[in-house]
Amino acid sequence: MPDWEKRFRAPRVSLPDWAEDAPDRALFVSNATGTYELYAWDRASGEQRQATDRPNGTTDGALSPDGSSIWWFSDTDGDEFGVWMRQPFGGGEDVPAAPGLEPSYPAGLAIGRDGTSVVGRSTDDDGTTVHVVRPGAAPVEIYRHRESGGVGDLSHDGTLIALEHTEHGDAMHSALRVVRLDGGTVAELDDTEGGTRELGLEILGFAPVDGDARLLVGHQRRGRWEPMIWDVVTGEETALSIDLPGDVNAEWYPDGSGLLVAHSFEARGELWRYDLASHELVRIDTPPGSVSGATARPDGSVEYLWSSAAQPSQVRSTTGRPVLDPPGLKPPGSVPVEDAWVQGPGGRVHALVQRPAGAGPFPTVFEIHGGPTWHDSDAFAAGPAAWIDHGYAVVRVNYRGSTGYGREWTDALRHRVGLIELEDIAAVREWAVASGLADPAKLVLAGGSWGGYLTLLGLGTQPEAWALGLAAVPVADYVTAYHDEMEALKAMDRTLLGGGPDEVPERFEASSPLTYVDEVRVPVYISAGVNDPRCPIRQIENYVDRLAARGATHEVYRYDAGHGSLVVEERIKQVRLEIEFAARHLG
Repeated sequence: MPDWEKRFRAPRVSLPDWAEDAPDRALFVSNATGTYELYAWDRASGEQRQATDRPNGTTDGALSPDGSSIWWFSDTDGDEFGVWMRQPFGGGEDVPAAPGLEPSYPAGLAIGRDGTSVVGRSTDDDGTTVHVVRPGAAPVEIYRHRESGGVGDLSHDGTLIALEHTEHGDAMHSALRVVRLDGGTVAELDDTEGGTRELGLEILGFAPVDGDARLLVGHQRRGRWEPMIWDVVTGEETALSIDLPGDVNAEWYPDGSGLLVAHSFEARGELWRYDLASHELVRIDTPPGSVSGATARPDGSVEYLWSSAAQPSQVRSTTGRPVLDPPGLKPPGSVPVEDAWVQGPGGRVHALVQRPAGAGPFPTVFEIHGGPTWHDSDAFAAGPAAWIDHGYAVVRVNYRGSTGYGREWTDALRHRVGLIELEDIAAVREWAVASGLADPAKLVLAGGSWGGYLTLLGLGTQPEAWALGLAAVPVADYVTAYHDEMEALKAMDRTLLGGGPDEVPERFEASSPLTYVDEVRVPVYISAGVNDPRCPIRQIENYVDRLAARGATHEVYRYDAGHGSLVVEERIKQVRLEIEFAARHLG
């Protein structure tokens, strides 16, 4: 078995989540069976049990605070439309967790200590709704709005609900509302000032103490994400002395005495502890690389999921003791990343570069991340490692729109959607060729989701720059995608483009790959999930039909899942098809 396949097949685990009042009961995700599923873990006895078993996998789950039950989201073949199910922690029958609620897209979930739950839903017909579900009673709707939003958290004593909403019409920048269980408003916080300012807020969690009305909130007031504490009863806002560059996230320590701070800067991550009494910020020792999740345990220790581009992910603990070490095949490592800083039209662009063995220039894959509000980091990824094993260099670009480089960088892509990101990618491409890294005759533009969208858009708007395109689950026809996608993504598109297709048709046309499909001059490979609610299949078929009509070189692979696959063999098949397509057309 080649190393690249081993990296996909090797068992891996997520960071375990644990029940707040029963910390020895945990829930994690693993691909041990070949499909990503939820597992219950009794840490006291060491017993692990597979909790879900579905053909297309399951990753969305939560534990009740007392650890007695597992909630998991049941959709159909990856379409993300379904209901919450519940089963006993020790195993047993799966039953609807919120009887009476029809299937929907999920929009947040909070589970109270008395069995009450708060369920957020999103549908095309209703927009966002929030329901309080008490044991043995019918669900009660307490919130409804056409724009996107959802449930953020439930206070420790179960009396207050924190909601994020975008009633002001800006889906990139949420406002906050705290309500009682009857829906009555307790407090509001809106940094957008009714949609007139591009400043967002996010809910990080209520204080883990009964009767404590403090809510940990993320804000962008200083040009980046950082936390503050908001007392939702008195209205007092407490700034925190966390002067670190880059974005800062946080969660409460279980006793409420401090905050576990996750710091992301220039594609790396680290952890700190902030003491609320002394205001002291102390670094928690983690290796160089990326921390993709962390949690503080009741004994004060911290468990975190760590990896680097060269080393596969591991669940580590500040105690030094092992947490979860999957048995069986161990994934091979890969090569470390190098940082490249390139001057682009909107400022310095950060790219992560991995080189295969030997001397360049190399055939080079520009692997473009999705989101778009996301970023590539110094973290382990089996896909790029596979290309390196086959002799390609890999370049990943944190274009404008990416997170981790400040609010202005993230918000810069609005209105000229797609075109701005491609300007940054073009600047890095020119550097890669001029530096001797990349063979200009063998440049591959590739990506999934938003990265797939940028791939198709780039092949049409920069037809002479690329030798090959590989687009997975892409936006291909922006107007049709808008009409067919889930409601929350419609709201995001209206925010990005300044309105819907009927309001700003010229912007949709300028940003749609379909507009430029007749300019594509190189072979194109497209993979698509037939149940995808984010980049629906009909708009991809429209693009493919246009390629076929003029005899353009292309291949399409359709698979029975949603926005990607949770089945390991399916993922390997997709990567193999991409590598073989590139080999046939690049030599």
